[in-house]
Amino acid sequence: MGRKGTLERKLTSTVEDYLQAIYSLQMEGEAVFCARLARRMKVAAPTAWAMIQRMARDGLVALDHKKSVHLTEEGEQLAEKIVRRHRLAERFLMDVLGLGWAECHEEAHRFEHAISPRLEERIVALLGNPTHCPHGSPIPGSGGTFDPELVPLSSLREGQKAIIGFISEELEEDLPLLHYLERGQLMPGQTITVQEVVPSSDLIIIQSSSHQVPLALRVAEKIRVRSLF
Repeated sequence: MGRKGTLERKLTSTVEDYLQAIYSLQMEGEAVFCARLARRMKVAAPTAWAMIQRMARDGLVALDHKKSVHLTEEGEQLAEKIVRRHRLAERFLMDVLGLGWAECHEEAHRFEHAISPRLEERIVALLGNPTHCPHGSPIPGSGGTFDPELVPLSSLREGQKAIIGFISEELEEDLPLLHYLERGQLMPGQTITVQEVVPSSDLIIIQSSSHQVPLALRVAEKIRVRSLF
């Protein structure tokens, strides 16, 4: 068996989680540095750096002259499979099992590692080949893509209306925040209006269908929307 097959059989759940995090950051246009990855994985920087070095040794990632982390061709192929399983798991847990919008991301982390290729095929057939996860991110291999017209919510001016397109994977790692967004109905597909922007206080106030929701601008930056005017 070739090296790729060997690596694929030996990937631990931790390596899979790192591949998923790097893939998501890259797809959202973020440069992947050790410190950022450590925050994303909720580990100390030396722990993240040790994992990066191990993954580089195994041919999954490479470092450029700025110490930015990039997936290799092999790493990206493996990451796409992992991310696909994760986002399909989110859809299955929410659409079939009735799990809440906020909880499905965390539970999918546990469920995704047990999805075999045969089970993946059945989930896809059952769900009708969904193209995006419940939080708006495209599912690799489904034909879904990022809408190029999406902009950060934080870039809108007072009075502007928009439709929420997706919630960054980085925000999905914060379960209390997801519950807050769910209660405020700040989810993909929802139409919102910017009521007030206060840069000096790092604050933007959003009006959803029935809620007025204050957000930190740094959080709003991780929510992409399609401006209606």
